Amino acid sequence: QGYEGLVEGGDNIKQANWLSVSNIIQLGGTVIGSARCKAFTTRAGRLRAARNLVEHGITNLCVIGGDGSLTGADIFRSEWAGLLEELVRDGQISEEVARKNCRLNIVGLVGSIDNDFCGTDMTIGTDSALHRIMEIVDAITTTAQSHQRTFVLEVMGRHCGYLALVSGLASGADWLFIPESPPEDGWEDLMCERLGE
Repeated sequence: QGYEGLVEGGDNIKQANWLSVSNIIQLGGTVIGSARCKAFTTRAGRLRAARNLVEHGITNLCVIGGDGSLTGADIFRSEWAGLLEELVRDGQISEEVARKNCRLNIVGLVGSIDNDFCGTDMTIGTDSALHRIMEIVDAITTTAQSHQRTFVLEVMGRHCGYLALVSGLASGADWLFIPESPPEDGWEDLMCERLGE
């Protein structure tokens, strides 16, 4: 469950083995769980997370996520030494354990469907999101044709119109709204004229 699992510990932290990861390759990445974690935004939450990692002897993290996840990883990394000092001071771990776990290595992977990160051709999640959108478009196109109606489809992408743009191009959409290019005044008349044609 992402940082939530890191903070809560217990059964949320377990070693993956062949049996636990068998037959998941075709599933979406969230098969391992995903959660927004308010506790991790606080130092107290990150202290609990550090304690859970140290208990399991984990000093390497692979963080897959967007802006919040990667920002959290950077803060966690920068605070790591101080968190260990605090755990020693509070008597939760020994100095020897702190020395053994003195370094936290983090690899960050951009796991966003929005494809809004420079320096990469496509972020993790974009391709599967586009695939899902096109499956839906294929399914509703025949319905729209048989009813001779216009269909409106809203796709994912909070502040980024990449998915809307690419799926609109791929499906031959007649009209498209994206946040990067808000419609100008009078767009309603222009759209009706276009659809009327």
